[in-house]
Amino acid sequence: MKHTLNSQSSDLAGLYTLSLRMVIGWTYFSAFWRRLVLENKLIPDEKGYIGEKFNHFLPNALGIKPIIEYLVTHPDALQRSMMIFTIIEAIVGLFIILGLFTRLMSIGIFSLALGILLGSGWLGTTCVDEWQIGVLGIAGGFVLFLTGSSNYSIDHYFLQKNKPFTRTKWFPWVGSGMLPVSNMKTFVLTGSVLIFGLTLYTNQYFHGGVWGTLHNKSVKPKVEISNISHNNSDLTFEVYRTEGADVYGSFLIGIHILDKNGNILKELNPQELSGFSKEKIRNHYVAKVKPGKHSLIIPLGAKADVSINIDDIIQKNEIHMLKLIDISGIEWTKQIR
Repeated sequence: MKHTLNSQSSDLAGLYTLSLRMVIGWTYFSAFWRRLVLENKLIPDEKGYIGEKFNHFLPNALGIKPIIEYLVTHPDALQRSMMIFTIIEAIVGLFIILGLFTRLMSIGIFSLALGILLGSGWLGTTCVDEWQIGVLGIAGGFVLFLTGSSNYSIDHYFLQKNKPFTRTKWFPWVGSGMLPVSNMKTFVLTGSVLIFGLTLYTNQYFHGGVWGTLHNKSVKPKVEISNISHNNSDLTFEVYRTEGADVYGSFLIGIHILDKNGNILKELNPQELSGFSKEKIRNHYVAKVKPGKHSLIIPLGAKADVSINIDDIIQKNEIHMLKLIDISGIEWTKQIR
């Protein structure tokens, strides 16, 4: 009698999460659909290449920054990874929708959502978009692991037909049916507390959302200047865009080289920056600093060494400061030592 009641409860739990299963499944399958069916976003150097979007995660990723940096500095490995990642999303999403090997696929949902959270949880211009997607995906994956799927699923069809593999010890762990856990309350509580703890930690880490001052690193562009050096002909510096909207570049309309009194020794205006020689830019990553129609464009996550000719500065010893000016009016300066 108890076994029958537990079985009925398991069936109802799997039934109640049907909408969650279908929505989460489509969320991940649609990534494949957008990148390969509606458009092909897996071609390097083409507009919308997913590898460049992946590069946007780099500046403030949590824990997985070395992996992202390796991939964006190795374009072939990045493209292969994006293809594998897209195929995994397609399989996991489709299988979750169909209710096939539901619990195994829920682990895939959990893992994919964790990757989104750690990589891009800091992004979101008007709301904490990527963080919410990540933590809700993790929680949803855990719930689907607990419930499995019931009616309107292939797992349920296999169980109803009493297929031999459904009677094995491994099927309840990868498919559906009663989860063979002796103390379910402790299992659920432990998993829920860990996920809630991860939610609070990442909310605070990325956005200051638990205590202190709220911050959103996706609102205003931030450019870091480093490694400035010069000789008699060129001044070279490294520029790295670490904050701001991922869908909108930083548009440099001015570069000034100043003396210690703030006087301009050399100035590059918007027209000169729009025609800036690509040979004077050495990009490090897939997201590239490049001249645009009216400015020098710095996408989120882009890092490059930029060289400026200074033959026309007679007194090289007076060079003291470098200033970059964004079209928004934001200025970034760095003293030249």
